[in-house]
Amino acid sequence: MASPKPRVKVPKKAEKGEVITIKTLISHPMESGQRKDKKTGELIPRQIINKFTCEFDGQVVFSCDLDPAVSANPYLQFSAKVDNSGTFKFTWVDDNGSVYETEKNITVE
Repeated sequence: MASPKPRVKVPKKAEKGEVITIKTLISHPMESGQRKDKKTGELIPRQIINKFTCEFDGQVVFSCDLDPAVSANPYLQFSAKVDNSGTFKFTWVDDNGSVYETEKNITVE
């Protein structure tokens, strides 16, 4: 499996107090552990992203737990109210403890 690639869309600018929409997508197979390898017949081990967190300047603004029923390449969309300029930090954690992170800045005018 290639290394999962997180992609995030956050507006570059916003007005003070504006509610913005944030979109995230991460390339990940989200193996449920229930499928069998076609060649060997053996179960493919479970390998899912099980936790997602979004922080704004160190404060959690959105988080969720993901289950095996979530499709490959999970897409999440949520809203956040911004009162000042800062940095959003996005973190995905998968079953084997791998952590994938990215950050996006926003300027509040």
